Formats: sequence, C-alpha cells, structure tokens
Amino acid sequence: MKGPLFYSKILLFGEYGIIKDSRGLSIPYNFYKGALKIDDLSTEEKKKSNQQLLSYGKYLESIHQKNETPVRFDLKSLNQDIERGMYFDSSIPQGYGVGSSGALVAAIYDKYATDKITILENLNQPKLKKLKLIFAEMESFFHGKSSGLDPLNSYLSLPILIKSKDSIEPAGIPSQTKSGKGAVFLLDSGIVGETEPMVNIFMENMKQEGFRKMLKDRFIRHTDDCVDSFLKGDVKSLFSNVKSLSKVVLENFKPMIPQNFHDLWKKGIESNAYYLKLCGSGGGGYILGFTEDIEKAKQALKGHKLEVVYNF
Repeated sequence: MKGPLFYSKILLFGEYGIIKDSRGLSIPYNFYKGALKIDDLSTEEKKKSNQQLLSYGKYLESIHQKNETPVRFDLKSLNQDIERGMYFDSSIPQGYGVGSSGALVAAIYDKYATDKITILENLNQPKLKKLKLIFAEMESFFHGKSSGLDPLNSYLSLPILIKSKDSIEPAGIPSQTKSGKGAVFLLDSGIVGETEPMVNIFMENMKQEGFRKMLKDRFIRHTDDCVDSFLKGDVKSLFSNVKSLSKVVLENFKPMIPQNFHDLWKKGIESNAYYLKLCGSGGGGYILGFTEDIEKAKQALKGHKLEVVYNF
C-alpha cells in the first residue's frame, strides 16, 4: 500500500500568538512528506512507527468514547492494518517545527475517518472550524495541547490564514519570484526541539502581567503587521515588521532560542543581512529566516545549513 502523500508545513507567522488570538499564516512545504504504508517491519524505524501507531490507535478509541468529538473512525480496519505492519513512511524531521505529527494525523483522518470532510467539498467556515477542532483533539496525543492547525494545513495542502481563534480561511499568497534575491529560509539549529516544554514555559510566563502586556502590545501587533504586509506583497514593509518581531522575540522568548543562536540572532538585526524568528515552538529544530539578499545572508551565516522555502 502506498497512501496519498501529506506534506510538512511552515507557520510563517503566528507561533505562540495564535494561542492568544493573533493572526497567523501557515504554508505547506512540499520538500518533506509522509505516507501510510504496509510492509514487513524490516528496520527499527519502521517498528518504532508501527508501535507508535498501536498506541495512537488506543488513543483514538478513547476519542470515540467521548461523544462530544465530532469524528468517528473505522477502528477495525485501522487495527487490522497496524497488525499487518502499517507504519508512517516520512521524510519530515521530528521536533523541527515543520509538522511531522500533523502530517501523520492528516493521513490517519484521510484513510480511517468514516464521515470525513473531503478536500473537494466547498470548505466554508463551519467545515474548516469543525476540521480544526477534530485535528486539535487528534494531535493532542503528541503534544499535550494542539491548535489543530498543522494537520489542517497538511490535509488541505493550502496556505491558511488564521484571522482569529474562530476564523480561518484558505489564503492566496503572492506567487514566488524564482529569480528574486529576497527569501524566506530555514536555518537548521542541529538540535531536536520538544513542543510541550516550550509551551509550558510560555504558559508560565503568561501568568506575569508584564509578559501579557508585551504579547498584546508588541508581539501580536508585529505578527499581525507581518501577515498583512506578506499577503499584500509589500516587501519593504514586511522586512521592517519582521525586524521588529525578531527584536521582540530575542528580548522575550530567549528560552525558545537555542543558546548558541542568541548572538547570531542579534547579529542579523544589527547588520540587516537577515532577520530570524521562531519556526513553531522553538527550543531547537528549524529557525525561520527572512532576508532581502539571500547571497548576503549565506555569507553572514557561513557554516550553517540554509534551506530556501520562498523567494521574493
């Protein structure tokens, strides 16, 4: 069996802010992908994935018993396939902020949900909201708490604009200029990040009035401005807003930035060669970079692995 492919995602803007109702913009990233497969579990990796699916199957059974979740699965087929050696064959790096669990959740929903909302339907607000709710419940097995956005992005394979907690819609983003010097890129921190501890730190910080004020007055404002300027294709204003956002993150989200990247982060802001921001929850994995001149950024970040994901 070779199932349909589900892609990784990049949350360009909105990390942490969307928990507190900022806007957000998430795009599919087709470089990494995963699919459900069945064959002999000949490697440790396949065995581990199969064992994870076994635990996940039990978790989905528990969702069935909670009648308020609007989803039902063909658990019999799922369990039979797991017994036959099903695993998730994925090139998406885990703990890197590009949605490895989201792609798995989307694949399971696509294959085993019995009354699923399909991507061919007219995806109006109520349907998108329902899908996001289902995916949040399904993905919380992996992170403790999930917004449902990563699986939604992977399932629809469309850019998604988050207007607020209750309002999401597919977004038209400006088409790429392949020959453009400007770029969004991924910077490999070389460390695997874990979502749950980072979200816990954030929730702890939210108990402080000063942090809440900073989030509302600066972090969310700059995030919203970044989303607006990106969607309008206003590159000049985008870089000004990303620089402001990068500064706020460096000042207030230090635990989420790997220690050996603090100076590199600062260097980008001071030199204007590039600006860094969190990709997902941080703590490791990828860091997202924005630059008006990719060659200049590569020089400034010599010795680090860069992956261009979007050209201006």
